[in-house]
Amino acid sequence: MTHRIADTFYDALAKLTSPEQKAVKQSAFDFQMDPSLPGFSMHRVDRARDPNFWTARVNRDIRMVIHKSDGDTLLAWVGHHDDAYRWAQTRRIENHPRTGAVQIVEARETVEDVIIQRIVEESVRLPRMFANETDDMLLSWGVPEDWLETVKAATEDTVVDIALHLPSEAADAILAAATGEQPQLVPALAAGEDPWAHPDALRRFRVVENVEELKAALDAPWEKWTVFLHPAQREFVERNFNGPARVIGSAGTGKTIVALHRAVRLAADPNAKVLLTTFNRRLADLLRKKLPLIAGQAVQGRIVVEALGSVIQRLHAQQFQSVEIVDEATLRSFLEEAAKDLSLAVDPDFLFDEWTLIVDAWNVSDADVYRDLPRLGRKKRMAASRRDALWTVFGNVRSRLNREGLSTEASSAHAIRENGQFPFTHVIVDEAQDISVAELMLLGSVLGDRSNGLFFAGDIGQRIFRAPFPWAAAGIEVRGRSRSLKVNYRTSHQIRKRSDTLLPETLVEADGSEASRLGVTSVFDGPAPRIRVFDDRRSEGAELEDWVKHLIQSGVDPSEIAVLVRRPALLKDFESLGVCIMTMHDAKGSEFRAVAVPCLDHDVLPDEKRMLVARDEAELDEVMITERHLLYVAATRARDFLWLSGVEPVSEFLTDLAVVEVASRG
Repeated sequence: MTHRIADTFYDALAKLTSPEQKAVKQSAFDFQMDPSLPGFSMHRVDRARDPNFWTARVNRDIRMVIHKSDGDTLLAWVGHHDDAYRWAQTRRIENHPRTGAVQIVEARETVEDVIIQRIVEESVRLPRMFANETDDMLLSWGVPEDWLETVKAATEDTVVDIALHLPSEAADAILAAATGEQPQLVPALAAGEDPWAHPDALRRFRVVENVEELKAALDAPWEKWTVFLHPAQREFVERNFNGPARVIGSAGTGKTIVALHRAVRLAADPNAKVLLTTFNRRLADLLRKKLPLIAGQAVQGRIVVEALGSVIQRLHAQQFQSVEIVDEATLRSFLEEAAKDLSLAVDPDFLFDEWTLIVDAWNVSDADVYRDLPRLGRKKRMAASRRDALWTVFGNVRSRLNREGLSTEASSAHAIRENGQFPFTHVIVDEAQDISVAELMLLGSVLGDRSNGLFFAGDIGQRIFRAPFPWAAAGIEVRGRSRSLKVNYRTSHQIRKRSDTLLPETLVEADGSEASRLGVTSVFDGPAPRIRVFDDRRSEGAELEDWVKHLIQSGVDPSEIAVLVRRPALLKDFESLGVCIMTMHDAKGSEFRAVAVPCLDHDVLPDEKRMLVARDEAELDEVMITERHLLYVAATRARDFLWLSGVEPVSEFLTDLAVVEVASRG
């Protein structure tokens, strides 16, 4: 007897309250041990399109839907009594006639009449997206036979509705086609092969050998979303590149998933040593926790998951000696004192930026190089005489750092680059939009010419930590090897669409290349984001508390709810809510079912302090861009529920979102 669990069971379980989930898990454990226990009150589902569907009793109201065939069992769905029977009556489990993969197929004729009527009406009003596709092609995408005509009638307004009723591989294919991508053809099984062994069946159904495996599967259903590889992402995992390559995409399109799976794929080579990295320790920890979900022990042993800065400091200590990294306050004081000693009048912030973005970042070694260097990453021109005076300051600061045994992160990276010793065969960088100049120069120097040596995953719309700079100048050329992900699997259509209004349709990188954000589609719907404006902070806090309580009463676990704020000083105002509280910056890389972003006041976002220190219009523009990026990052941490609020006068960003909401309602 083989026991399996379906992804639909995970999804349904997550919608139940915490007490209900606990009862379901215990019943699932008991069923795994002995399916014949009389307490389950097993009943075959009457009037079901698949005679192998049964229900098992959890309590007076909750039922598990179980598929039994040839002695094997599948936990297919779970929910309240009437909902469970309705679900089972409208589904069937069958092998697809073309691909051979086992699918859970929703009966076409049982979809609500209002949805079908809308699809028919829209197909008359708007062009049909797949009208010219043959039945043979749609079958090769995994579309069930009885859904062929409905798919052919899809328009840009109904394609998501239709996809929600299809098996996942078929939904992936039509959404990819709808966004202008070429769908991956679903491979067909050879005669005699096990339908459960098809790649699409393996990502939909999980075999659980014992109660321990079942417990592990049910205790972390959310992790299923973080490591699930969809066909639209598979190309970026399996493709070989003859130089540095990059995958870009908006929040929720699965860039991190691609990075994880590509690391595992490359580490399958016994001679490989793969570095899976990102720009800070917290994000590296998140990657490290996800890796065991898709990789065995042997492969894990060939993958190092570590923040890039930590790797550089460790390698520097091995190749040279341990150094103390100078902190920002000390470095600023060194720079200001050196300028004062030379009686040079210069803005302290400009001096610090000039060191950080130019001299230290690009490893400028002498006055002649500094005088002639293009102003990479800087938007203000400077006379040669001014550069000569500043160079004396920077030279004195370098000497002082050496005397006091201090260094910078950038200089450590440059030292390793010049030494040429690097222990990894492949490097995969997640959240690459926030990588530094020195880090990129190091990677380009050691692995830039190696096939599959470097792979980057990122989104310039989420750049919130680093100033932009042209990658080609740092020795990394990805033109011709850069691809975009267009299907959002993590964030609801409503949240994604509202968040996208914070960013322009096209983002321009520092080297002038453009990244279009058009054509992205989410694969599921949810409630509209809640946007509220209040007269005072007390009213905002009281209504937010009610919103959080309602979510918890509806079954959302407090650990899956986050409140994100712009400033650390605001954290204490929300500690009593009993949910995750963090700054917007710290939320980068995290995912929650529900997210609230309060305190979006006019002097909080964009940050008033950053606005005041901007020295010219170009710097002010950069502040506005990164602050918009920051709100976009915060909003897209939410999967199902999003709250955005502020006290009058509110942030102009919140005003923009509120105007969009009014317009959409109108």
